[in-house]
Amino acid sequence: MEFKGITLVTGAAGFMGSHLVEYLARKGVRVRATARPRKDISFFQKLGVEYVAADLTKPETLPALFEGGVDRIFHLGAICNFSTPYEKLYPTNVKGVEIFTGLAMQHGVKRYVHVGSTSVYGYYRGTPFVEDSPRDPQDSYGRSKRDGEDVVWGRIRDGFPAIITRPCTVYGPRCNDGAGKAFSRPTDITAIPGSGAQLLSNIRAEDVAAAVEYLSFQDSAVGQAYNIAEDTHPALEEALVMAAQAFGTKVPKAHLPLWLVKVAARVDGFKAARKGKIPDLEYDAVKYLYEDYVVDNSKLKAAGYRMIYPDFRESMRQIAQWYRQQKG
Repeated sequence: MEFKGITLVTGAAGFMGSHLVEYLARKGVRVRATARPRKDISFFQKLGVEYVAADLTKPETLPALFEGGVDRIFHLGAICNFSTPYEKLYPTNVKGVEIFTGLAMQHGVKRYVHVGSTSVYGYYRGTPFVEDSPRDPQDSYGRSKRDGEDVVWGRIRDGFPAIITRPCTVYGPRCNDGAGKAFSRPTDITAIPGSGAQLLSNIRAEDVAAAVEYLSFQDSAVGQAYNIAEDTHPALEEALVMAAQAFGTKVPKAHLPLWLVKVAARVDGFKAARKGKIPDLEYDAVKYLYEDYVVDNSKLKAAGYRMIYPDFRESMRQIAQWYRQQKG
């Protein structure tokens, strides 16, 4: 499949979206970036990328995104946190997907890549998550991502050329949200939650960008779902120690019982809610720390994708170098 028209990236102002826009622009792709209206679009201007503001909850703003011949879409536009209730997630993460994919079908888009989340699987059940694992989300965010996926699966049955991807915990330069921020910038983490032996699955934002772009060219990927995860599964304690070493912060050594972590998350949540913010430590996110969380990436690799950062340890060493360069 070749794409000679415009490649549209939704959620382009977010962490993953900005990395994808950057990746595509450097490859010389004609990119149209979109997100909610914002004053500062200098990031896109520096890349020479067109920016068109739109809002998935305002259908009247969406048709303009398709003007001029869009033939490929990467959909990352979503509310991504564990603190927002389902009724507030639904207009963007579910209804917005329904309206947006309907327009994409009307405009004859050649390829639509839906960037979802492994949160659709729910809590770990003792074996690595594969694409055919039951989807049993246990929180509002996961349910909204599952329901948004179901919209896309329905479109696929109607002939829509869509691919579904499920990144796990995403980290890397510029990350300020989600669990991945613990491995992306200096944090105030001073203790290790629980035993610290819990195994993790992570993925660099640069690999998310490269993987979804790679899959978009594969005709055999249409109608399929793909996990996006690294090859390695570091223990939580090792990962936090490596992050502290990378960013020059105090290495956490004490262990904090998970029940106490939940109490702290609940308090943090109340404080953040009064300020209208998302807390750094989200209560529902803590629930994932009671077990391992291992995501299988063999299907993605079988499709021919080769990781830029397959090993978390090597990736963290690279991030440490990047951070030192940024500090100058």
